[in-house]
Amino acid sequence: MDGFFSTASSAAYGGNSGGWGYDSLKNFREISPAVQSHLKLVYLTLCFALASSAVGAYLHIALNIGGMLTMLGCVGTIAWLFSVPVYEERKRFGLLMGAALLEGASVGPLIELTLDFDPSILVTGFVGTAIAFGCFSCAAIVARRREYLYLGGLLSSGLSIMLWLQFATSIFGHSTGSFMFEVYFGLLIFLGYMVYDTQEIIERAHRGDMDYIKHALTLFTDFVAVLVRILVIMLKNAGDKSDDKKKKKRRS
Repeated sequence: MDGFFSTASSAAYGGNSGGWGYDSLKNFREISPAVQSHLKLVYLTLCFALASSAVGAYLHIALNIGGMLTMLGCVGTIAWLFSVPVYEERKRFGLLMGAALLEGASVGPLIELTLDFDPSILVTGFVGTAIAFGCFSCAAIVARRREYLYLGGLLSSGLSIMLWLQFATSIFGHSTGSFMFEVYFGLLIFLGYMVYDTQEIIERAHRGDMDYIKHALTLFTDFVAVLVRILVIMLKNAGDKSDDKKKKKRRS
């Protein structure tokens, strides 16, 4: 692990980016080699966070630990992470892994439900989320600097609308249609955040903000938010198909 942190520091603060196999992949416009190295480090840390989250989901399935407490613990761990100085990389990395593990445990009930209903939905949902994340991230990286930063205002407004909708439905109740509208609308919002956050990370890195742990946390949050909504949509569609089949059998 010591080697990881030493490599991480040298890569984030000016390491050489290395060569690419194809000329098309070299075309990163105005992204400097130092920023490219920083992005590699961010995505590597993101992979560790996703692995830790998977462990958290497994712990919930095995021990039934996921719930409100793990969600509050995740929020508290993230707040603790932000209070730790940037130079304490090991501590902040450990806190990020802890937050990811608690987040995975919090999402564990949905994962368990998906596995009980149809394990292939989980695989398809994860692969679909990974493909969407890769495509939107690449679009943001290859695009000109600041090209998608204008989305910040629109996405913030959309997020506010989504929160107000959830607040209204919690008071007045909601139907299946309104719930699914919130899910689809939230999916659209967080897909947009994948593009926006990637470009914001690039812009911050150009300005000297090489906090790869905080940036990985941002992308991790986007990834989990999209995955959860994709799983809900797929479960709903699979459930509708199952109900239709049962109705047809009864009629026949």
